[in-house]
Amino acid sequence: MGRGATRVEERVAASQGLLESASIAFAAGQDIAGGGVLLAVPALLAMGLLAHQELFTLPAGYYGLTSIFLLLALMALARIPSLEKLRYQAPGEWGQLLGLDRIPEVRTLREKVKILCGEAGRAVEWNAALAKQWITEDQGAEPVFYADGHVRVYHGKQTALPKHYVSRQRLYQRAQTDYWINAMDGQPFCCINQPVDHGLVAALREDVVPWVIENLVVSAEHQRRMDADPGVPLATIVCDREGYSPELFEKMWEQRIAVITYHRYPKEDWPVEEFREEAVELAQGVTVEWKLAERTTELGRKKVRVREVRRLAEGDRQISIVSTHPGGEGRRLAALLLARWSQENYFRYMRQHFGLDALVEYGTEPMPDTVFTVNPVWRELNAKVRQMQAQWRRVKAMLGAAKLEKEISESAVQEFQMHQGQLQEQSDHVERELEALKVQRKAAPHHVLVKDLPKDHAFQRLRPERKHFLDTIKMISYRAETSMASIVREKLARTDDGRALLQQIFKTPADLIPDLREQTLTVRLHHLTQRAHDEVILHLCEELNATEAVFPGTGLKLIFKLGSA
Repeated sequence: MGRGATRVEERVAASQGLLESASIAFAAGQDIAGGGVLLAVPALLAMGLLAHQELFTLPAGYYGLTSIFLLLALMALARIPSLEKLRYQAPGEWGQLLGLDRIPEVRTLREKVKILCGEAGRAVEWNAALAKQWITEDQGAEPVFYADGHVRVYHGKQTALPKHYVSRQRLYQRAQTDYWINAMDGQPFCCINQPVDHGLVAALREDVVPWVIENLVVSAEHQRRMDADPGVPLATIVCDREGYSPELFEKMWEQRIAVITYHRYPKEDWPVEEFREEAVELAQGVTVEWKLAERTTELGRKKVRVREVRRLAEGDRQISIVSTHPGGEGRRLAALLLARWSQENYFRYMRQHFGLDALVEYGTEPMPDTVFTVNPVWRELNAKVRQMQAQWRRVKAMLGAAKLEKEISESAVQEFQMHQGQLQEQSDHVERELEALKVQRKAAPHHVLVKDLPKDHAFQRLRPERKHFLDTIKMISYRAETSMASIVREKLARTDDGRALLQQIFKTPADLIPDLREQTLTVRLHHLTQRAHDEVILHLCEELNATEAVFPGTGLKLIFKLGSA
């Protein structure tokens, strides 16, 4: 039964199929390591951790659905990056935190997760249901979504995935791309896995925009504004310059989806006199002074009319922003695009603290027959073309920079002319080879079906279901931590310390005091290292107690206290 197992009768009954799941029953305990993580339970429930359990089922056994979901979410907050790392945690003390005698062994937990992820597409359905809830709660005057790709490097040997450029490492590595849709403050809505990445433009057209239209819950107020003014968009999508495509912008606006991004090919600089100093309100209420100017411009061959807002940065450098959003001030567009960095911060934080890039399942599955990928022959020819172009540019630069450095004489001039002739001959030779390579590249198909790839270039996709399921758990945990961070920042002198303080709380021991007569479960957190932090915790406990949250599977109302407070 394992260490810490004390509820022998229930375990025997579960092994015989006579028990649906073990009852959650708390016992009094003192100095339980990591007990502070229970402070996150109200936030996890508010984020919908257990709101759509009808989508999942587990066979009769000791560990029920509620306990498994809570365990996975609390593991993420306690910075246990993978299921395998759970073997290094005290099973009995973690069991006390869940109202059990002990938590499942790693192999048991893996088996439970495997069952939960047994039906393909169920994790995507769960994520979509949660996203609708989050969009409704986070919706302001107008829905704004941030879309960007995150390259997840694969170091395994199960399959030879295509190589992607990993900007944070400045290397080409075998990887898959996940496209994320986030809110303005970085909080995630959903993740879309791409076994073969065709770029952000294709992801916007084929995945992101359809997802937004399908899952967006439009408020009554916003619907009235749309009915009254055809210029009010259904939603606005903010993306990096990789998503620049005037033709796509036009098609998106036909569905009343506005876009904000950087101008990929800005023309000549505007006169400095055109820029005006304006107060721009950024995220979290920060206000800065920027010099901005705005014009209406046309993009692409179809002359798509957009608004172009430019910011005059240091050194008179002009940053060009384009948008199909017809309303609002230019400074609002600039502020929305700058907030895109909150999504980059989300990726970095999730990699560091939640194991976003961790491989959670070994195994592959065949690629769909209709998926195209870059032709390896074309890729090889393209690499040769780029190498030859770089060589040709070097020779042309040497040819243009050459000068007669010796004293003028007949022999010196002849030597110089001979050297120039050799460089010119080399340049002509390289140029002929370059043109021949371009002809070969043009003749080779750019994309081919994955099923038609040569055997030495064939690959399969990594199994996505379990990864998506655990990523959704991590989204819930991140959102719960974010909501708690907003509370503790109200009392912190340094607001940037909010998440670090929560990490300390989650690792702090606590006492559990159940009172069956009063139907309460008191979580008494031990004092932290500083009195100032204790005052912040008192404020957090007051806010959490005001929610009157009940621990799932029991009728016990959670009460949070600090030490002897």
